[in-house]
Amino acid sequence: MNKERIERLNNFESVIDYRFEDLHLLDTALTHRSYSNEIRDPDLSDNERLEFLGDSVIALCISDILIAEFPTLKEGDLSKLRASVVNEHSLAKVAALFSLGSYLLLGKGEEAYGGRTKRSILADAFEAVTGALFLDGGYEQVFPFIKNIFEPLLAGGIGDANHRDYKSMFQEFCQKEYNTIPHYEHTGKHGPDHETLFEVRISIGEKTEATGIGRNKKAAEQDAARKALENLADKAE
Repeated sequence: MNKERIERLNNFESVIDYRFEDLHLLDTALTHRSYSNEIRDPDLSDNERLEFLGDSVIALCISDILIAEFPTLKEGDLSKLRASVVNEHSLAKVAALFSLGSYLLLGKGEEAYGGRTKRSILADAFEAVTGALFLDGGYEQVFPFIKNIFEPLLAGGIGDANHRDYKSMFQEFCQKEYNTIPHYEHTGKHGPDHETLFEVRISIGEKTEATGIGRNKKAAEQDAARKALENLADKAE
C-alpha cells in the first residue's frame, strides 16, 4: 500500500468509527475482483472471501438482535423479518451512507461502467468490510457496528427508515406501464399479539410480484411494493 492508499483507508476508518489493527484487512475488503485481475499481483487479494465471511457475520448479528427483541417469535417469522432488512438493496443503501464506493479499488472496465454505484458491488463490499472487522476485532467489535446500523431498519422497516413511499411509486409504475393498479392481499399474520408480523402479497393482474411483511398492514404493503420494485429493477439490468 502506498501513502495515498493508507490515507484513504484511514479516512474510511474515521467514517465507520473503527481503527483496524491490520489495515491490510480493510484494504482487501475494498479491493474488487476486477482490480486484482487487472493488476495480476500474486500478493494482492480481492474481497470475495471476506464477502463470504461477512455475509454470515451479518446474519449472525441480526439473528442475535432478533432473538433478544422478539423472544416469542417462531423460526419462520424470525427468518422473514431478517430477510426483510438484510438483502442486497439494504446493504447497498448502508454502503452508500458510508460513501463506500469512493474507497473501492476497481478495474478500468468496472470503473467505466459505474461500478462505484452498482448495487451488487456496494452490497458485496459492505459484507467484506464486515468480515474484515470481524477478523480484526472479533464479535464484540462487529456486533455493535451492525446493531447501530440495522436497529432503525428493524424498528421501522426499510420503507420508513428511508422515508420512501414505495406503494405510490409502484402504483405510478403500474399505471404507466400496464394501465392498471396493483392489488394487495393480506395473506396472514404471525406471532403473538404484542409482536405480530403481517404478511401481504402484491400482484399485477394474475401474477404475484412480491410478498412483504411488517409490524402492521401498512408497513407490510410498503415492504411488498419495495420488493416488487426491486424485482422489476433486477429484471431490467
